[in-house]
Order: sequence, then structure tokens, then C-alpha cells
Amino acid sequence: MSLRVCLSLLIGLSLAPHSFAADGDDSAQGSQEIIDRYVQASQTQQQQLRGVTMDVEISAELPKLKKKGRMFGLRTITRLGKITYDAIKFEGDNTIKKEVIARFLTAETAVAANTPPPITPQYYKFKYKGLVERDGRQVYLFQLSPRKKKVGTFKGEMWLDRATALPIREAGRLSKNPSVFIKQFDFVRVYDIRDGVAYPKQTTGVVATRLWGKAEMFIDFHNFTKLPVDQANVLTSESSRNKTPR
Repeated sequence: MSLRVCLSLLIGLSLAPHSFAADGDDSAQGSQEIIDRYVQASQTQQQQLRGVTMDVEISAELPKLKKKGRMFGLRTITRLGKITYDAIKFEGDNTIKKEVIARFLTAETAVAANTPPPITPQYYKFKYKGLVERDGRQVYLFQLSPRKKKVGTFKGEMWLDRATALPIREAGRLSKNPSVFIKQFDFVRVYDIRDGVAYPKQTTGVVATRLWGKAEMFIDFHNFTKLPVDQANVLTSESSRNKTPR
């Protein structure tokens, strides 16, 4: 149960609204201009990431148990925002398939009930750290911390692309563990900006559990394709599958 909650939060964080406001530093005016650019770009972003399919590769590992597994599949987001999976192939230990990846698929397709608080000034304090160089490119760096420690909030940082003000990277640690069986939960999300859209590239989650030790998950996204309008508007019974392969 505790691992399932963490997987829900991992997905919930990536789907949470991103609306930023700088909090009380000398660069507040300049950072507000960056934020205004981001908000404008994100309005287009939300629409562009609906009605698409993508190849997905989900790798998971329980190092203490020496168990690994990997699933290849097709992920679909309808224009209404519903997420479905068609699993194509699985390699590895059956425990990973059933206890980690299957739970992840269930958590993501049912994420609406587990969405964490949105990333807004109501829940977070934002501190603008300036224009810095990260991974060979210049980015606007923000540090953030929750105003109250609620399940799903996190303390960390985000990088915004200088040219587009779209997110390049978000990383942090949950500020409140969702279960007594969880000691620590860290995540990193990386985006690839193409044609004015920040496409998810990779999500990494590392959970320190009290029973299984460390649980790791790596999710890679490839080959984004826009769906035909009639196919994207409705979720047919054929596309509603979210099961792992046998």
C-alpha cells in the first residue's frame, strides 16, 4: 500500500499545475517577468500535451532483493486528459511486474483521486536564484518549499529555459512521507523542449522504504505522436487498456 501511494504521488507531481510567484527577494520584479512568460507558454503547453501517444519504457529495481524489471509500452493521453497504457513487452522479475510496475500503471490511470496540492503560491514559497548555467545551458533557477507540509508537497528546485521560460528540470524530496513505511522519497523530472513545447523526457523516483530498502524507478518517453481529432476526443474500449503483459 505505501509503495502504491508513492507511485501515485510521483505521477501526481508531474501532472500538477505549474503556476509560480517569487517570494520576497531583491529580484522579485525581474522574476515576475519570467513567471509571466512561463504562464503564457504553459497555457499552450497544456493543450499540446493532450491528444498524443508516446512510447514509454519503465524500468524498476529493488536492489536489496536483487530484483529488476522493464516494461515497454504505448502511453496515450486523450484530449480530456485521460491516460491509458498498452503494454507491449516485459522483461525481468515477476515481483517487479506485479508489485512495482503494475501498481504504477494503476496509480497513474487513477491519479485524479491522489493529485497532490498544486504548485502555486497558496501552497509554496518560491525564491528566484538568478540566471545560472546547468548542464551546459543557461536557465532561470527557482528554489521552492511548501508553506505547510502536506502529503504530496515537496522541497526542491526547478529550472526554466531562458528562451522559452518552459521547464527543463524539476527535482525535490517529499516534505511529508505518505506512510510510516517510507523513510524518504526523491524525484527528478527532465523535459525536452521542441517547437515551443516541454515534452517529458525522463522521470526518476527513488523511495527509501523500511521493508524493502531502496526502490528505484526510471521512466523514459519517446516518439510523441499527435492523434487524429476523432480518436483523441474519445476514449474507446480498445484504448482503455492499462494492463501489464503476461
